[in-house]
Amino acid sequence: MKESYFKLRDEENILKVRELRLVLPAFCSEFFLGIEQQTSPLTRLGYARDLKIFFDFLSTDTQEFYGKKPSTLTFEDLKKLTSTHIEMYLSYLSVYKANGKVYRNGDKAKGRKLASVRALLKYFFKKGKIDSNVASVVDTPKVHESEIIRLEVDEVVKMLNTSENGDGLTKMQKGFHSHTKLRDFAMLSLFLGTGIRISECVGLNVSDIDFENNAFTITRKGGNRVILYFNNEVATALKNYIEFRNNIKDLPKDEQALFLSLQNKRMCVRSVEKLVKKYAQCVTPLKHITPHKLRSTFGTNLYRETNDIYVVADVLGHKDVNTTRKHYAAISEDIRRKAANVVKLRDE
Repeated sequence: MKESYFKLRDEENILKVRELRLVLPAFCSEFFLGIEQQTSPLTRLGYARDLKIFFDFLSTDTQEFYGKKPSTLTFEDLKKLTSTHIEMYLSYLSVYKANGKVYRNGDKAKGRKLASVRALLKYFFKKGKIDSNVASVVDTPKVHESEIIRLEVDEVVKMLNTSENGDGLTKMQKGFHSHTKLRDFAMLSLFLGTGIRISECVGLNVSDIDFENNAFTITRKGGNRVILYFNNEVATALKNYIEFRNNIKDLPKDEQALFLSLQNKRMCVRSVEKLVKKYAQCVTPLKHITPHKLRSTFGTNLYRETNDIYVVADVLGHKDVNTTRKHYAAISEDIRRKAANVVKLRDE
């Protein structure tokens, strides 16, 4: 039997971190070892990538560290860091060039990269290896709330119809559509009917689906296995696709993935993103719709039906309801609307 998608993904990320450690200061290996039990391989990979950018910056754009290879930096160098270096780094991140390519970062990306540096310095400060965490006194860039984008009810209907009948697709797209329409309709129905994340969708196996209870098991962030439920519309879409899937010629017997590419392999995250974009552009070309926006659409609709933010947070797998409130449009809109009707100016 093949290894699970998530186990293979974790192993791949572990190997990527090991590769990056070769070009990072030696003390970073101690850091990654120290946080291994509290973090996922994906989180550590994010730290490794961010720290590479930081140490490259020190060696190319600061007087104190100019010309030093990141891999040769020591704790003594780390002790020389000041809050000014961190502020210079945030400025540098706005636009910089590496390997002949120009990179740009907005405030949200800057905040994440600052958090990686903070985590490193905090770890060694707690260990007594450095005297202070200079990154902790630097303010996180203020992230301005962006417009919450989601599909309206009529757009949901149109998107599902388009995936089913192919209206609006190009001639070339229609050629592929005849082979993928059942898969595409089932996947979009699952996104819009349950609000799962793209990684959760990609990682689904056929054995995770339970039609007797209209339920399925997903792997959440952190590796937790959770049972979610779907309605009869989603069930019908999944049944039709699985019946089609089971009759695919040359399908490897050990292939467990629910959603398959035309090469009869598990679809990757990028392929799913392209699939959603293809149908969304037919329905609402001015909106940038991604799988996460389909998740936002579900969360918004669920809140309007239940009027319970805690139910929405639980179903979506949010540990903090503030995350839910921040990302789903109808929640803040409806709360403001109710507030307007609660206060009476004159008794009638």
